[in-house]
This record gives sequence, C-alpha cells and structure tokens, in this order.
Amino acid sequence: MYVDSHCHLNFPELATDLARIREAMAEAAVDRALCICTTMEDFESVHALARQYDNFWCTVGVHPDNEGVREPSLAELVELAALPRVVAIGETGLDYYQMAERKGGREIADMEWQRERFRTHIRAARQSGKPLVIHTRQASADTLAILDEEGENGSAGAVGGVFHCFTETAEVARAALDRGFYISFSGILTFKSAADLREVARMVPLDRMLIETDSPYLAPVPYRGKTNNPSFVPYVARQIAELRGLSPEAIGSATSANFERLFTGVQPV
Repeated sequence: MYVDSHCHLNFPELATDLARIREAMAEAAVDRALCICTTMEDFESVHALARQYDNFWCTVGVHPDNEGVREPSLAELVELAALPRVVAIGETGLDYYQMAERKGGREIADMEWQRERFRTHIRAARQSGKPLVIHTRQASADTLAILDEEGENGSAGAVGGVFHCFTETAEVARAALDRGFYISFSGILTFKSAADLREVARMVPLDRMLIETDSPYLAPVPYRGKTNNPSFVPYVARQIAELRGLSPEAIGSATSANFERLFTGVQPV
C-alpha cells in the first residue's frame, strides 16, 4: 500500500538491522522502497540491495554535500543508470546551507564545483531517460535556474523527477510542479515547527506527490529523535490525510501510483 520513495538502507544504522526492518515494513504495509545512492563509492551497496530484494530499487549519483569523494563522469552515470533496477539519477542538486553554515562559511561563489556536478547529473538523466532525485536546501533559485538552463523546464524531452524531502516555500513548490517535477514529503511534515510546510502539502496536487522517510534521518512524530526506517512512512501519509480530509489508505494508494508512474517499470510486487 505504501512506498518509501527515498531511504538510505545501506547506511550503517540500518544495514545491520535489515531483517527486522523488512519485517516491520511488511507489518506496516510498506511494500516497496527506493534506496538512494549518495556517493559513487557506495553505489555497489545500494545496487546490491536492489538486486537482492524484489521490492527494492536504487539510484546512482553523488549528494551535493559530499566532498572528497570520487566525482562521477557523465559516461559513468549513464552506464550505471542502464543497469537493472537502477531507476533514477541522484540524489543530486545544491545545498548551500551545508556548505556555508557547516563547512567554513564559504560563499556561494565558492560552490561552482557543486553546480557543475549538478549539471553533470542532469545531463546524465536526460541522456539515460531516467528521472532526477533533487536535493535542494537554501539554493532553490540556483536549482531552478540550472534545471532551466539544462532543458529541465517541463518542455518536451524533459525527464523530470522529484524534489525530495521538500522543505521550501509554496512558490518553490509551484515552480517545481510547473517544470514537471513531483514533490516528496518526509517526516518533517509531522514536526510542530512545520506549519508552513503543511500548507504546502495542502496545495500540492495529489497526483504529483510522493512520501518518504529519508531514513535513517527525520523520524516522524511519535518517533522523532529515534532512528528512522521505511516502516515509518505511513505516519507521513497519515499527516497528509489529516490535512487533505482523506484516509491514509487513499494517500498511500495515490502516492504509490505516482511512484510507479515516475519511476517507469517499478510495479507492485
């Protein structure tokens, strides 16, 4: 019924507890999960999960916050995207908060390497025909501008994708929707401080919405502060259901159908 469209099951907090997590997923009616790649060094581990379990899929890409890792070439991304059970490029994008606030107070101008990496991922998505998994934080203007410059503006031939773990404004959400992207909500939506984000969740059309955990991070209420895992994604659906006056099952059904539509060929098991 439910799909976790973004999780990191290869991370140590989850990888050592996978059998229990899969049991919890089954009990919570979470029947599929997309395992997200954040470095090229980690691609094999996420791909192994997708190959081993018939209800897992994976992506290929390098998170914008990762430095000191192997930089992917366009050709490498395209080659790996063609492997079985690889359904998207990413996560990719821009993160000016992480770079400026946590890594020496650098200026936006110092992050051209991040923008060039993003462009490489966009070109790989367009060449491979696979959608993008976009991470953007305090960088929405540049994220949207680069997508437009690279042809991901909603026009014919655009591959689209999803703005994952959305925390931006309603205006950014509309801009992403106008470019053909989906919007994915995480456990942040359940936080007391997320009133503005809940208004965005009321606005996003149900046929353009996904849900996720981004686990092991951002566990929803009532598990906030604990290690997150895909079995918690129904709590995100319940919050959206409350906002929209629908049942959690209706949200699960709609977001699962959206997942199948975006990541072509990812069918129920």
